[in-house]
Amino acid sequence: MAISTRFTQLVGVRHPVMQGGMMWVGRAEMAAAVSNAGGLGTLTALTFPTPDALAAEIARCKTMTHKPFAVNLTILPSLTPPPYADYRRAIIDSGVRIVETAGAKPQEHVEEFKAHGITVIHKCTSVRHAVSAQNMGVDAISIDGFECAGHPGEDDVPALVLVPAAADQVHIPMLASGGYGDGRGLAAALVLGAEGINMGTRFCATKEAPIHDKVKALLVANDERATHLIFRKFRNTGRVAKTSVSDQVVEISAREGAVFEDIQPLVSGAKGRIALESGDLEAGLIWAGQIQGLIHDIPSCADLIERIVAQAQSVLRARLSTITEAKG
Repeated sequence: MAISTRFTQLVGVRHPVMQGGMMWVGRAEMAAAVSNAGGLGTLTALTFPTPDALAAEIARCKTMTHKPFAVNLTILPSLTPPPYADYRRAIIDSGVRIVETAGAKPQEHVEEFKAHGITVIHKCTSVRHAVSAQNMGVDAISIDGFECAGHPGEDDVPALVLVPAAADQVHIPMLASGGYGDGRGLAAALVLGAEGINMGTRFCATKEAPIHDKVKALLVANDERATHLIFRKFRNTGRVAKTSVSDQVVEISAREGAVFEDIQPLVSGAKGRIALESGDLEAGLIWAGQIQGLIHDIPSCADLIERIVAQAQSVLRARLSTITEAKG
């Protein structure tokens, strides 16, 4: 059975489960597998070196699924930014109907996507940014709790508080992100006021994820304590899996007078890609969230989504039944 929410109705999917944008992971294999399973798969635009390469990947994804899928465009602070306008044009010209934006100052992109009739989901890490995006005219919000992989912001607010706080002020459909990986999480998100969940780390530990089996095994073996918060002193906090590389990053960063250049050789995105694709866990960072503690297997995307939805329905029915019996 499906769970219908305002989010599933908005984007035309069966289940209220979205695959988040993930650098090097958000490729056609991943997005198509999630979409074919009834969720919303996502390509990650900046995984591809040029706008033309992104357009080719969008075309490849369309040969692998006829279901809706999204493209993530994350606007990163940089002295030499990628050609965002060209990536945006590639997305529009390729006929993509759903976009996930993230990062700083997305208004230019949101306005252009909306002008072409594209549904925009904006990912953010605070209530104030969610409200700002809502006022900007996005169609849905994905709000990232402190438990998440990647960049949780600097407020350190976990999902149990962040999601209902956002729900009090956000009136468009909202997804709960960060710390979700099973049906109990989906049930909780719905009760807290979200219309579904956005998962990243959990989808990395699936059969279709285009990463090395050794990385998937690491995610299964790790528990909820096996992450590091890095870049804190540089006001760009990131959560990554605990590995020898992230251990070094934390140790060097803690030194008196440490600057970003001291850790830069360890944290480059190119080295992270090598780690994901080769399985060499000492090559670079592995970005992962605290949900590792609830990852115990490597199912197909279809099996995972069906299991999450079935468990959520079961949990909600069981809790309601228990409460009713107790009152009786």
